[in-house]
Amino acid sequence: MKIRRYKKVNKNLGFFTNTYGFRQPYQVLVDGTFCFAALKNKINIADNIPRYLQAEIKLITTQCAIIEMENLGPKLNGALLILKNYSLHKCGHEGKPILGSKCFLSMLGKTNIEHYIVATQDRDLQSIVRNIPGVPLLYLHLKTPVLEQPSEASVKFAQEKMLGLREHEKLYFEKLKEKSGIVDEERPKKKKKKGPNPLSCKKKKKPTMNTTSIKEGEQTVTQKKKRKRIKIPKHVIDELKNKSS
Repeated sequence: MKIRRYKKVNKNLGFFTNTYGFRQPYQVLVDGTFCFAALKNKINIADNIPRYLQAEIKLITTQCAIIEMENLGPKLNGALLILKNYSLHKCGHEGKPILGSKCFLSMLGKTNIEHYIVATQDRDLQSIVRNIPGVPLLYLHLKTPVLEQPSEASVKFAQEKMLGLREHEKLYFEKLKEKSGIVDEERPKKKKKKGPNPLSCKKKKKPTMNTTSIKEGEQTVTQKKKRKRIKIPKHVIDELKNKSS
């Protein structure tokens, strides 16, 4: 199971690396809900997440996320201590903190230019993140970290981007051809000669000789071979015999 899970992680990370330009160390944007779930399931985020992703990572959070955890009361002090261990990233809300989820969405923008991986257990935030192209989503399923497969928005945006590049390349090459005076002439395709259909062909008839000519030929041959016999009368034969005796 572990091998299959790691293959799936490598496949998903490979998609974001090749399509959106993600590079190590990956920036993992962590909120309080993720830290709370990790503490509850006794998961060490700093150890388990790099091992799961098989890559170097940088765990970061924002001032807004920390202040939100502080306002939720002492029950979340353990998760708050974990969150404070991560690098504090400037979010632009210093002095005017907002909700952690809204802070994260403002950092992602429309296309996640800074290449953040979002680690959260907030279902509402997860559903919104899935609609932003190029955002890997990380969450905990009990004691197992899960890197979700690329969302439909990420896949669709990547496909449109590839199509746009192809069209751009076509236009670029057409302009180069026009400048150099190269004109594509449509050459008529030569039709290959096809043989006759063997099923539709009639069988060749054997040449028949004229029967009259054959008969005439037979007659001439027999005439040459046969000699005419002269019949001698019987009384002449008897006379010859008497004389000889």
